[in-house]
Amino acid sequence: METFTFAGAFITFFSVVGPPKVLLAFGGLAQVHPVRQLRTIALASSGAAVLVGMVTGGTAPWLLELFHISTPALQLAGGVIFFIYAVGLVLGVHLGSDGPHDDAPDIRRGVTELLMPYIVSPLAMTALLIEAADRSSFSWRSTVVGAYVAVVALDLICVLLLAPILRRTHHATIELLGRLLGLLLAAVGVDLLLDGLSDLGVPGLTKR
Repeated sequence: METFTFAGAFITFFSVVGPPKVLLAFGGLAQVHPVRQLRTIALASSGAAVLVGMVTGGTAPWLLELFHISTPALQLAGGVIFFIYAVGLVLGVHLGSDGPHDDAPDIRRGVTELLMPYIVSPLAMTALLIEAADRSSFSWRSTVVGAYVAVVALDLICVLLLAPILRRTHHATIELLGRLLGLLLAAVGVDLLLDGLSDLGVPGLTKR
């Protein structure tokens, strides 16, 4: 996750909380929510994601120092959490909003169900903390936060444009895509774990 430009940071966040993952999360909600409610949920959750990202990215160095957290420890913790979430997708054990939604449509509940997979995505928050704490300058933290906000904005645009299609997508299709995405995300979680172990100096995992 060593990125030094806006483009590099953007690609990092796109891979962990970009449209493929977010559309899958919204796809589950679309099964019971009308298009208008789905768009309201998208706006509310995207606003919450931006707020969380700005606070987390802007205070990253102090957060890590306050809780005495090292970068390798953060990578390991994020990798473990993300791996568990991804395995849940592969096995059909739904964490968050990827499963069927049998309850009556409710905007507040819809936003709440997006907390884990979207608003506070474990890997996205890990990437945000690591990248923002990489340099001490405010300009760099602003660049990282800007890249994160740009990805959230792209997610929002995709949801607003594709809401009618998500509404008509069969649940079995969403389930299939969820399991495929879970397999890919599990590999990302393992890679994050290996990065953390490498930074700790574990023999055989030293970066070249």
